[in-house]
Amino acid sequence: MNIHIWIPELFASKGGIQVYSYFFLQALQKLYPHSQFSVFVKHDKKIPENQPYLSNTRFNFSGAYPSKIRTPCFAAKLIGKALLSRPDLVISTHLNFAQAAYWLNRVIGTPYWVVAHGIDAWDIQSFSLIKALHNAEQILCVSNFTRDVLIKQQNCNPDKLSILFNTFDYNRFQKGSKPEHLLRRYNLKAEQKIILTVARLSKAEGYKGYDSILNALPQIRKYIPDVHYVLVGKGDDRPRIEEIISRLDLKDCVTLTGYIPDEELNDYYNLCDVFAMPSKKEGFGIVYLEALSCGKPVLAGNQDGAQDALCQGELGVLVNPDDIEAIATKLINILQRTYPNPLLYQPQTLREKAIEQFGFESFQSRLDMLLKHKFADSKLIVKSSKPDFNWVNDKN
Repeated sequence: MNIHIWIPELFASKGGIQVYSYFFLQALQKLYPHSQFSVFVKHDKKIPENQPYLSNTRFNFSGAYPSKIRTPCFAAKLIGKALLSRPDLVISTHLNFAQAAYWLNRVIGTPYWVVAHGIDAWDIQSFSLIKALHNAEQILCVSNFTRDVLIKQQNCNPDKLSILFNTFDYNRFQKGSKPEHLLRRYNLKAEQKIILTVARLSKAEGYKGYDSILNALPQIRKYIPDVHYVLVGKGDDRPRIEEIISRLDLKDCVTLTGYIPDEELNDYYNLCDVFAMPSKKEGFGIVYLEALSCGKPVLAGNQDGAQDALCQGELGVLVNPDDIEAIATKLINILQRTYPNPLLYQPQTLREKAIEQFGFESFQSRLDMLLKHKFADSKLIVKSSKPDFNWVNDKN
């Protein structure tokens, strides 16, 4: 196969779409190592050192273009190279590129797939984007929630909507005791009950639910006086968060860590007794999987893609993100080990179930099934049982 993959960003950051795109590309290359892959990345400038990929993969970066002209330059590169090489399939890991794929399809008939994540797929107003979605051969949704939104809001054909859940690197996230260096850093005791949230503190993403936890803390402290809330992340919403902390007199029981490096994230999951992010607008929520992989009970909102991440409540606790009293009550139950789901207190089983449902192997298998269905009558696919990744430094 000759496949073109269009990606907004791959290496420079670790957001949900970036992580999804990375694993998507990795799965494609492992499944079909003899295929030709052309990868177009809008915001990155180059491949990091020691990044494995197949030697028959060609990367095309647009991150060096000034931001004002990057979008048209990127679009021109997508279209120009597709017109020259005539790919068998174009896959865009972000909906915004669907319009270029639609144009290409109209001109040379190239079929295209797009990935729908979360807020990018909700409340779409652009007529041209809606038209591009309706003409996509396949829309891969990261959750049933996003799929349902597209059917309800855009009247998308359900037969074109497939589920390909997010995945995660479970080898990075391992169970462990509370790290001594973090206990010392934040002047905490191992026996203290610790609630953790990991999120961007962005005004544009105030739906994450950390302010709801802050408002629930006074009630939680009545039952668990020494409870401590650790909020990991940075962003322009921090001044508002600090105002809430001051107003509710929570300075002694809340820690705002600011930015932490990726290599420390596993330790923070192990620091907590419960991971809580009662968000309203998660397309899925990879952080829930990371916490589960560390064997931690998880509390999430019941109005978005987190329902899939927690398997409709089997792997965690779902709560109305607007109900402060319910959030407080459920966190108290979890921390006092009285919540009526014994699985929350079986760390190894939690980890195993999360890996079984959402591990890379499951992700790859599902993608393989979708591609086999597309090319069922084609001789294009030639699989190898032992894909061999080469360490190369392509500067295209």
